[in-house]
Parts: sequence; C-alpha cells; structure tokens
Amino acid sequence: MGTVRLQGEHFMVTIQNYVRAKSLEEAYELNQKRSNVLAGGMMWLKMSSGNRNTVIDLSGLGLDQIEETEDEFRIGCMCSLRQLELHKGLNQYFDGAFRECTRWIVGTQFRNGATVGGSVFGRFGFSDILTCMMVLDSYVELYKGGTVSLEEFAKMKYSRDILVRIIIKKDGRKAAYTTQRNSETDFPLIAVAAAKKDDMWYISVGARPSKAALVTRPVQTGCELSAQAEEAVSMFSFGDNLRGSADYRKSLAEIYVRRLMEQLSGEEA
Repeated sequence: MGTVRLQGEHFMVTIQNYVRAKSLEEAYELNQKRSNVLAGGMMWLKMSSGNRNTVIDLSGLGLDQIEETEDEFRIGCMCSLRQLELHKGLNQYFDGAFRECTRWIVGTQFRNGATVGGSVFGRFGFSDILTCMMVLDSYVELYKGGTVSLEEFAKMKYSRDILVRIIIKKDGRKAAYTTQRNSETDFPLIAVAAAKKDDMWYISVGARPSKAALVTRPVQTGCELSAQAEEAVSMFSFGDNLRGSADYRKSLAEIYVRRLMEQLSGEEA
C-alpha cells in the first residue's frame, strides 16, 4: 500500500502502511511502535493531524458483536455506535439509555462508522458513551492488562494495550441519560447519566469539559431530590471553554441530575 493522505479543512493525516491484523497478538506487537496506530472506524483519526507509519485494522478479529448472556452484555471493541443505539437487549434492560446517549452523536452515517472501542479507549471529555457506561456496572477487558472497572480505566494513563471489549453486568440498575448541546449534532456542553439500584445513586457527569467521572451517593429518604442532586454535583469539578462556563455547566448539571433522579424514582419531572 502506498502513502495515503486523509485531508480536511483543518487536518491532514499521512499513512504509510495498512495491516489487517490476523490476531490480537499481531495487533499488539505492531501497536508497540509509537508511529503506529490502531484503527476502528477511523472517525476520530481522520480529525487529527500528523504522520502515521502503520494503521492496524482489527476488523477481521470478530470483535464487532454484542453478546447477551444471563448475567452480562459483552460489547466488542469494533461494534459501531449505531449498534449500541439499536440493540434491543441493551435498551430494554437499561431503559433506553444507550439509545439516548448515542442519537445526538453527529449523524447516522458517523455512528455507523465510529466504534465503541475508540470512543471508550479515547476517554474524551465530550464522550457521551463513557458518561453513560460509567453509571453501570461496567468493565474494560484489555488484551494484556486484564479486566478492570470502567471507573478505574478512565483514571489510568494511556498505554499501547488493546481494548478488546466492554462488559456490562446485569445487576438490576435502572439507568437514564441526558445531554445539552448548543446545536443538535455538536459536542455536548454537558453530559449527565444516572442509575439507581436499591438504596444507591450512581451519578456521572461528562463534558465538564473534562472526561466523565463517577459519584456514588446513598438515597436519602425524606430528602428533596433537588438537595440530593445538588450534593452529588458539588463533588464534581467544572471548567470553562468556548461552549460554556464552569458556573453554567454546574447549574445545568444540578438541573439534569435532579430530572434524572425524578425519572428513575418515578416522580413527575
């Protein structure tokens, strides 16, 4: 394969070689070179600039399926965001949260190409997917690093390991997701997910503009949900960027966390 250049208005990536990996071991060995890069749908890669020696394609390894068992969902790294959006089992079990967290991501054509692995491994501050999965009993399976919780993975330093799949346990949580964007298909100004199981709240806020983080709080019987939401949001940090200020983000987060708590509690929002 000769040199390929992917060019846009504000970026250009030059690629020297392309390899369709025959095994995870081959992909891992190739990925140890800093000039090489793993390719999923290449949606985010095409938005960067620079030179890449070898692009490593994982599409031949059978990692593009969502498997449902009695106890968990196993989501291959090459699954598209569109598969998450449409998967009946995921959306039935988690109350449509995956449909909600994907439907505003750029457009259908983009979601057909962008992969779950790329979205999660990138740990982008604007990631709707990371924000939503954070409130569930989620784990990341790494080729060399083993299985770690998604919360722990989000805090880890970037490495040359390969994210093989995401595992989400069926532990009975009810979940909900919402976001605010300045325009319909823009990156989120704020992203909020909530889940409830027994007497615990699981709250995640992303696009702060930093990446999603998780806060767990006990359900306080007799305490107004607005007060519980305010307490949970106070545990997150917020910052400024061109999309909005820290104060505005915090205010929106309090409103949306309260609304999701109401939704999960069956109260009138």
